[in-house]
Amino acid sequence: MQEQGDAGLSAWYRRHRWVVDPIAMALLAIVMAALGFRSIWASFSVIPDGVSPWWALTLALPACALALIKRRAPVTVLTVVTILFVIDLLTVGGIGTLVVLLDVLWTAAFVAGPRGRRVLLILLGGATLALFVAALAFARVDFAVAFLIAVQFGAIFGTDYWWAVAVSQANELTELHRQRADEAAAVAERDQAEAVRKERETMARELHDVVAGHVMAMAIRAEAALSTAPDQAKDRDALQAVRDAGLDAHGALRSMITVLRRGDGRLSPTPRWSDLERILGDARRAGLSIRFSSDDLDELGGAAEQAVVRVVREALTNCTRHASGADVDVVIAMKEEDLRVVVRSRGGEAAPSVARGDQGWGLQMLRERVVALGGAFTAGPDSDGWAVEARIPTGVRA
Repeated sequence: MQEQGDAGLSAWYRRHRWVVDPIAMALLAIVMAALGFRSIWASFSVIPDGVSPWWALTLALPACALALIKRRAPVTVLTVVTILFVIDLLTVGGIGTLVVLLDVLWTAAFVAGPRGRRVLLILLGGATLALFVAALAFARVDFAVAFLIAVQFGAIFGTDYWWAVAVSQANELTELHRQRADEAAAVAERDQAEAVRKERETMARELHDVVAGHVMAMAIRAEAALSTAPDQAKDRDALQAVRDAGLDAHGALRSMITVLRRGDGRLSPTPRWSDLERILGDARRAGLSIRFSSDDLDELGGAAEQAVVRVVREALTNCTRHASGADVDVVIAMKEEDLRVVVRSRGGEAAPSVARGDQGWGLQMLRERVVALGGAFTAGPDSDGWAVEARIPTGVRA
């Protein structure tokens, strides 16, 4: 409870300090006058001794009133209060204007920029030197006393100036660290969002490459069986194909769930050259008539091999969906320093359940993969069908 009370009092003071400080300085000046403090700068006074200390309030109270607007016009207030202090220095010699001048100087140094602080420092040095000369020339004191007066003046006002600059620089440094922390947090947030986006893209690719293909194959084989006359042998083959595709999709989903829950493992096996025979066989069983030709590329390896297999798999999957029963030519051949993959289909017809609503995500992701490897990808209508073509640099290994 005591700590909460102290915190509340401190917060109240910070909110009302602009008016509390001038009132406190005015009360201090009144107390000093009541206690008889005067002639603290007697060496510079130009009026006779015995002046009432209450006369000091004629200068101290206006200075306290000016302190109310020190934040809005620090230079103007500092100039006027300095004049009042000099008048007090040459007359009554009270302490009120000195306290106000120190407060206003602190505020001016605190809010000033680097150039303003340099000007204030030069003016302080000049004022200290002027006070030393005035003490020697007009106050009729010896050199040691004049030097002591200048040192006192420089120490009091120099410490006040140094304190204001130190607090201001500490606040600036705190603000700089806060800005850097905000920037670092913003960068971390952007990096996190980018990592999430990339992870989503990876999951989307894996779902499309593995799961979506199997599920679509199940739908196509089942639809093909339903659209023809009952035949026990063909129907059992279709059921076997649906079962195999379902098991493959289930295995891929389990792998993905394992990765998402535990954070280890691979989402799906990396497609290899040896998978081509199985991919071609699945497409033939789905009703495509395929002619396949390929150069000797057993030593291809790396990302280029994976891209070739993905292009062939996606193109044949699209043929199964959109051109069931088509004649398809699959050609994989070297052309100069690049590997050329062409899948061209003729004839066939789209399955009714998949011919509408397709957004072409598979071809779009294929294009992104091939372009990322420095290759080129095209897909579109051919003279008598549809063609998918990819050119992949053979030097790509990762």
